[in-house]
Amino acid sequence: MRLIILGPPGAGKGTQAARIAEHHGIPAISTGDIFRANIKNETELGTQVKEILASGGYVSDEITNAIVEDRLAQDDCAPGFLLDGYPRTLAQVDALDAMLAAHGHSLDRVLELTVDDEVVVGRLLKRAEVEGRDDDTEDVIRERMGIYHRETRPLSQTYRERGLLVDVDGDGAVDEVTTRILTALG
Repeated sequence: MRLIILGPPGAGKGTQAARIAEHHGIPAISTGDIFRANIKNETELGTQVKEILASGGYVSDEITNAIVEDRLAQDDCAPGFLLDGYPRTLAQVDALDAMLAAHGHSLDRVLELTVDDEVVVGRLLKRAEVEGRDDDTEDVIRERMGIYHRETRPLSQTYRERGLLVDVDGDGAVDEVTTRILTALG
């Protein structure tokens, strides 16, 4: 199964992606995790990404597409995958389509977790305290939310038009949201 999970920062994508991936026996691929690992390991990519994230921006399509293409080429992705944090722009949708088509594949479903903006801001501020994530200040969170609404939200319409989008209420207890997702996937 080849899946994407969409939703604003703090919607619970990472938590749900891990559960969905385990349920379907596929890897959950988080571009955010890949970027944070590079930052932690102080790679050249990590240095670039750290500066971008600190300002509340998103990493360029060129860098992100190359990282995703490399990851999808790994053996554990042969039976499928769940992408979390990618694609974020219509240009990335086109790049992913090309990557998949080159191997005779296409997406099966796109999940969108819907959560009220103020709930998301509260979740991210709490996560920042608990995890010590200095990229999660309120100003940065609100900037990322604005970028999400301008650049990523239009992907929902694209995938809806293709008949791939499944909307799932992302508010509530983690187990409740997981049950909603697994039911929606059938």
